[in-house]
Amino acid sequence: MAMPRFLLLILAILGLLHSSRADAPISFFDWVVSYETRAPLGVKQQVIVINGMFPGPVLNTTTNRINIVNVQNNLDEPFLLTWDGIQNRRNAWMDGVAATNCPIPAGQNFTYNITAKDQIGSFFYWPTTMFQRAAGGVGSVRVNPRAASGVRVPFAPPDGDIVVMIGDWYTRSHKELRASLDRGVLLGMPDGVLINGKGAYNRTTDYETIPVRRDHVYRFRVTNVGVSTTLNFRIQGHQLNLVETEGSYTVQQPYDSIDIFVGQSYSFLLNCTANASDYYIVASPRFVGNETEWANITGVGVLHYLDSKALVNGPLPEGPSIYDGGWSVNQARQLRRNLTTGAARPNPQGSFHYGQINVTQTFVLTSTAVSIAGKRRFAVNGFSFEVPSTPLLLADEYNITGLYKLNSFPEKVGSVVPGLQTSVVNATYAGFLEIIFQNPDNNSVQSWHVDGYAAFVVGYGPGQWTENDRGQYNKWDAVSRSTVQVFPGSWTAIQISLDNVGLWNIRSEDLVRHYLGQEIYMFVNDPSDNIKNTAFPKPDNVLYCGRLANLAPLSSRHRKSSGTQAAKLSLTTLLTLASAALLSLLWL
Repeated sequence: MAMPRFLLLILAILGLLHSSRADAPISFFDWVVSYETRAPLGVKQQVIVINGMFPGPVLNTTTNRINIVNVQNNLDEPFLLTWDGIQNRRNAWMDGVAATNCPIPAGQNFTYNITAKDQIGSFFYWPTTMFQRAAGGVGSVRVNPRAASGVRVPFAPPDGDIVVMIGDWYTRSHKELRASLDRGVLLGMPDGVLINGKGAYNRTTDYETIPVRRDHVYRFRVTNVGVSTTLNFRIQGHQLNLVETEGSYTVQQPYDSIDIFVGQSYSFLLNCTANASDYYIVASPRFVGNETEWANITGVGVLHYLDSKALVNGPLPEGPSIYDGGWSVNQARQLRRNLTTGAARPNPQGSFHYGQINVTQTFVLTSTAVSIAGKRRFAVNGFSFEVPSTPLLLADEYNITGLYKLNSFPEKVGSVVPGLQTSVVNATYAGFLEIIFQNPDNNSVQSWHVDGYAAFVVGYGPGQWTENDRGQYNKWDAVSRSTVQVFPGSWTAIQISLDNVGLWNIRSEDLVRHYLGQEIYMFVNDPSDNIKNTAFPKPDNVLYCGRLANLAPLSSRHRKSSGTQAAKLSLTTLLTLASAALLSLLWL
């Protein structure tokens, strides 16, 4: 008699868990989240560190590798991580956002199962609750292609792989910033811009220095992890050769500088062929107020040639004017996907002819600032998101009703009285979704993110979008990414192939707008009930809260952990986490 498939799977997982091979497809990580006192801008303040690191550790993984990440929350408030750009195929239970997951209570832990199924590229993680990203808790996710996949990477292996995290920063604590927003008072100009958690070269002795060797080539993975400020990134005396945007290999182009919007990640190759010296690394604000005032918060680090005998000198390299939106729009339109190479699979990226697919559903999402019950909020199509008391995945699992009403959210803005709503839209599996992000504000740039997917960024345009604007879409070689910018008084169009079932967040990456309600959720399901297109079941280690808080067993209320991750997790938990990931590799 043939052995049951499930038993075969369990035996395979047991073999993997006991394997001592370095290339075993499961990695374990043990992360402790806590506060530390730091002074990145010269003012002592409480920051969020992971394993004592600020920014947190790099999650360095490979396509299809299973990553078991145990997160111990030693803060004094709940904590929850999301994984920007990691699609978590069929497994929204690991997405880490408020309407999907319960946060990790103070003093407890949760173990994530993160697998970058058929993905490569540069991504990041960050805390989604309590405005905590303004205090840290961020880190880079680096997904490398499998050596045995046969995929041709479109550049020679670099001599080094360097993470650069840039972002605006306030010296007030995240709790003070949160309280300000709760009173309806916006945050104003930040106090500085950090590069890898450090202040500017010309204002502190603890600035970021990146060592390089002459005649070597380095891959720089740069992510804007700030609160709300667009930053222009550049390195004195060097050109940035763009090669990747959040999982898309791009046509390689050299740039003197590039705008990086909040939540976006880019990869550049840097040829270190300049004279042996030190050079400025600069991250300066864009699309903001008074140019002179904002120039004072520019982030500055140092690129240090190891054989250098000279310090950096002279003025900072100039970037575009703070106000020159046309420069940035032109740059955005230059980004093109590399159609001659593969990504995580050995088929060319260009084999997916998205421009020939008929759109099945369109949403025009208009962003507005509103007042609801006398409080400042931000809204989408007139509705500001109300976080449900119980995550919606759990509510559906236990047939709890009344938390949301499917399809009560309008597909485009109308004449509605602004209000609070847990907005969830229905999107059918295998459809082709078009989203137009509309920004009516002529004074601010916006940044939007879609969980669970990479979207084709097909068009940018001024004014109000109309159906005639589809004629100017890039239907051939648009990059696909998870985070897109929307220029002042303009629109941005994206298209998404709906091939990932689950409940997925669409949100502003501007932390202020997100905190004050600018998000919706998208429910993608396959009505055919094909098992290959069905979301994974609730994991055994799920956290309970809200109306289901009484279901949390005492045995699952974990205390502070110690020792190695493999030693701490029970075999049952390991089997549950690993089997879900392995099933995704087998079925998708």
